[in-house]
Amino acid sequence: MNKFRFLTSGESHGQCLTAIIEGLPSGITIDENFINNELKRRQQGYGRGERMKIENDTVQITSGVRFGKTLGSPITLIIKNQDFESWKKVMSSSPEDITDEKTFSTYRPGHADYAGSVKYCQKDLRNILERSSARQTAIEVAIGAIAKLLLKELGIVGTSKVTQIGSACCCEDFKEEIDIMRGKGDTLGGKFVVLYKNLPVGLGSFVHWDRKIDGKLAQVIMSIPAVKVVEIGTNPLGYQGSNYHDEIFIKDGEIAHKTNNAGGIEGGMTNGEDLVITGVMKPIPTMKTPLKTVDSITLQETEAHFERSDVCAVEACAVVAEARVAWVLADEILIKYGSDSIDELKRNYYGSYPKE
Repeated sequence: MNKFRFLTSGESHGQCLTAIIEGLPSGITIDENFINNELKRRQQGYGRGERMKIENDTVQITSGVRFGKTLGSPITLIIKNQDFESWKKVMSSSPEDITDEKTFSTYRPGHADYAGSVKYCQKDLRNILERSSARQTAIEVAIGAIAKLLLKELGIVGTSKVTQIGSACCCEDFKEEIDIMRGKGDTLGGKFVVLYKNLPVGLGSFVHWDRKIDGKLAQVIMSIPAVKVVEIGTNPLGYQGSNYHDEIFIKDGEIAHKTNNAGGIEGGMTNGEDLVITGVMKPIPTMKTPLKTVDSITLQETEAHFERSDVCAVEACAVVAEARVAWVLADEILIKYGSDSIDELKRNYYGSYPKE
């Protein structure tokens, strides 16, 4: 049974994004400045669009925290959409406000529009795109920030970095590559790496397929909007077993690995080495130079509708991935070591896995 769970809600241009988090221990120190800084990191990065100039994401905590400490009860988070002021009529919940303004009816290639409209029987594609938008990742980053605060209590820290944008593999060339695509009305994807250090041995399990931590991590990264590839550790293509697998030796009286091609996971469990995950994000499918498509109402061929978008958001995607990995790690920590209070968790954690 999962100890750390949450539910999110909200649309891209709705009033707000909301989350309810359940299962966190009491006594965790909650730093709102840290959460807001993580939200700011998600909004940054060269190639972001006009929406980032409108929104200034900050979190409001409305339950589950008192005087900066978790209570052990459900935590509620709210992030207001500043842009809602321009969308009150369009996104109203009242039937009296029905309008055709900003109605979408052209399927956008690469988006959820077509499959979502068929699944949910919708002609106005705004009923699909509002929730399928990557805007929802803002509240996910806030949840991930709280998960990070739990991990921080145990000395577990995570980072991320962009390693490729388009064909450019050097950060000095990233801006140039993005500027070229902006001028063409096109978009770019890229590659990022997430790294977590100081993990204990034994998070996850080999006994059932759905308890393997690499499977859980792959799922949360792959389900980020626009991510198409996930790798854990070193890509094994072209290697032989003799030069791929990580030999084991004794270092300072402890078991260690000479290399880390496994990316910190063996047999569905963490092995004490750094957790290394690579993700690849496809080019954003909303482009100023539109692709050919079909209108959902007339079924006539047309061009895809363009609505305010990024040229490149790989840096933001890396921050989201960092947050999602934190969810999984926090959940596994609570499953293994207990979840009533941070004091109990630390006793169990350090008792079974001493740290200096």
